[in-house]
Amino acid sequence: MRHLLLAAVFVATPVTAQEVVTVIHAGRLIVRADRPVGGPATLIVRGGKVERVEQGHTPPPAGATLIDLRAMTVLPGLIDAHVHLSSDRAGTEAALAAFTENRAMNALEAAMNARKTLEAGFTTVRNLGDGGGVTLALRDAIARGWMVGPRILDAGESISTTSGHMDGRLSLTDDVVERLHAPENLCDGVEDCRRAVRRQVGRGADVIKIATTAGVNSPIAAGLGQQMFDDEAKAIVDTAKLYGKKVAVHAHGADGIALALRAGAHSIEHGTLLTDAEVALFRRTGAYYVPTLSTVNGYLERIAANPNAYAPAVRAKIDWRIGITGKALERAVAGGVKIAFGTDAGVSKHGRNADEFGLMVKHGMTPATALTAATINAAELLGLSSEIGTLEAGKAADIIAVAGDPLADVTVLKQVRFVMKGGQVAKRP
Repeated sequence: MRHLLLAAVFVATPVTAQEVVTVIHAGRLIVRADRPVGGPATLIVRGGKVERVEQGHTPPPAGATLIDLRAMTVLPGLIDAHVHLSSDRAGTEAALAAFTENRAMNALEAAMNARKTLEAGFTTVRNLGDGGGVTLALRDAIARGWMVGPRILDAGESISTTSGHMDGRLSLTDDVVERLHAPENLCDGVEDCRRAVRRQVGRGADVIKIATTAGVNSPIAAGLGQQMFDDEAKAIVDTAKLYGKKVAVHAHGADGIALALRAGAHSIEHGTLLTDAEVALFRRTGAYYVPTLSTVNGYLERIAANPNAYAPAVRAKIDWRIGITGKALERAVAGGVKIAFGTDAGVSKHGRNADEFGLMVKHGMTPATALTAATINAAELLGLSSEIGTLEAGKAADIIAVAGDPLADVTVLKQVRFVMKGGQVAKRP
């Protein structure tokens, strides 16, 4: 008899869970960012998904939970396609923390940043690199319901060549380097680059992140041009595709952008010095451009607080980056390049991801195209169009609400009042 009772409990539990219904009354509704805002509407959420959307405010069924957002605009959860959750620090502060704080503290910092990000209305992020598996574990903990945070697609550890942007040994003394383990994320030559990709796949990476050029934050004065050969980049992209993984590419210089696009990369991050030739390559390949304009906010804030926050070699590149930021986006928009929203949060501050919207509009986008970049386009880039990006029946109940109309004034997205992710409320008005 006891076994029969237990069997009944286990059979009944999923059915009961499916009967939990939440009804949302929206004052205005954006089903898709590429369509005009609609009037009063009702969303029925069941089992973590949008079951249906109805015009007007229909009464909730018996037993359902009603959420009254009639004074707000309701829209799909936002997507940030370029974050680094494991840190909110940079420059000399971040370098010191790497030697004085252990992995457990880093994990707690990542969890804090994840919660900030979710409460800011970003229900999905693509985490493009950390060193130690912190966000791989956080991704899984959130998926299990152990932690509160956005849905995470994670790149594991970013790949570059020796002395490239992802070489964590740069600027360290020889004595320190000799005591470090050989980095698994560095590769030189075709076979070694294939190995580096397979290592991240084996660690559970959802996407592969590589650097074909130097970086602004690289602590050496090595410029911002190409730092990977064509055959190395091609080997990385081909190996990633072999395992069904997309490739995101950190690239500033035009030569490194072109190299990555020719190799078949799915997105270019930063793309600071792209020219008309690379714009044409974007259109031909269908790759996405992720501008990450918000980095300038992080730089300006840190420098204002501490003029010596960055080493001289880095500060020179930062000053250049601040002056040129947005020019590439203007060129990309004019050239019809597909744009996906990404902030590089971690360089800028977590929880303030929506600051990017104002910069995107300042440099050539409209509120509607900027919001599309953070919903429909980002969902496509991440390979999740069937699950997120719009508020259509069958998709995840990733829902946010703001006062005002973001299709008229994109800055209202900096003050998200309500957040639901997968049917679970994370923030209330």
